[in-house]
Amino acid sequence: MDVISVYGAPSEYVVSEGILDKLEVKLAERSYEKVLFVHGKKSWKAAKEYIPKFREIQSEQYSYNGECSITEIESLSSFIKKQSFDAVIAVGGGKVLDLVKASSHLSQKPYVLIPTLASNCAPWTPISVIYNESGTFIRYDIYPNNASLVLIEPRILLKAPLEMFIAGIGDTLAKWYEADVQMAKIENKPVPLLVSHYAAKQCKDLLVKHAEAAIEAAKSGVLNDDFIKVFETIITLGGMVGGFGDHYGRIAGAHSIHNGLTVLEETHSALHGEKVAYGILIQLVLENKLDEIKELLPFYKKLGLPKSIEDLGVTDVSVERINQVAEKSTIPGESIHLMPIGSIKAKDVSNAIMTLEKYTRA
Repeated sequence: MDVISVYGAPSEYVVSEGILDKLEVKLAERSYEKVLFVHGKKSWKAAKEYIPKFREIQSEQYSYNGECSITEIESLSSFIKKQSFDAVIAVGGGKVLDLVKASSHLSQKPYVLIPTLASNCAPWTPISVIYNESGTFIRYDIYPNNASLVLIEPRILLKAPLEMFIAGIGDTLAKWYEADVQMAKIENKPVPLLVSHYAAKQCKDLLVKHAEAAIEAAKSGVLNDDFIKVFETIITLGGMVGGFGDHYGRIAGAHSIHNGLTVLEETHSALHGEKVAYGILIQLVLENKLDEIKELLPFYKKLGLPKSIEDLGVTDVSVERINQVAEKSTIPGESIHLMPIGSIKAKDVSNAIMTLEKYTRA
């Protein structure tokens, strides 16, 4: 089999109420004297009450423009180098974290991640998802260095928008289906793949077991073990699937469908994890696993995850528009072609979308 690279974990990862009180101490341990906080307006509003004023370390702030795009990456990287920061601190959701990872790589600076959302495994992985200025997916970039430090304040995540948390559950559920389709038939798995495959299975099992109670915690604003279990599944276990599995554990059909959906402007308002959750169902149709879809649909219904393309805001479900999604999903190099189920063409995806529409309506 192919040689795989393991990207294990951030250098330090801590989950604890009040952990940000120790932020300056932990930065000083790393000999950082001048740091840059990068955030969006909403993410800074969510986190600022938990971030103490520094006594010794100099800090500045940078508000990003809303996309992890090449233009934004280059702009931030230039600013980091010009101002000679020792490290960059991302405060926000996946796009802010990905922007800092990419810009830190270009500027050759270490970075610290403080997530304000539990919507994907971005806090764990040295990967950025790159979009163009209008929000259409371009590519994934993988970097040789992971975060110097990841600090998670559970109370910030608890207060985050519920729809983002549910989308994170959908995105992480895909870890099992996208990893399993690639690994299931590998008889002699190297140890890292065993770790990845096990972590992927845990993603599904823990989410199905704890998601409902975790969502109730988010609704009530009362932190519980289920909420912590679910957000650590999203961040830690989700990150381990790709970190130990390399390309076998990252993405397959579900994420290709997500990427294909970005050609439809209506789906830009749908969250990443919502589109990936829909992509799981399309992948399962392509694998001819309708029984698995039948098992998943009650879980989708309880959480409000999309079961059809119309649930993603697409009202004009014409053959032409479905074909556009299918064409984008199956371009050369897309991860859908990593699925060892034979050649997958645009017409196969179009047929799968129509099959799912009929199945869910029935």
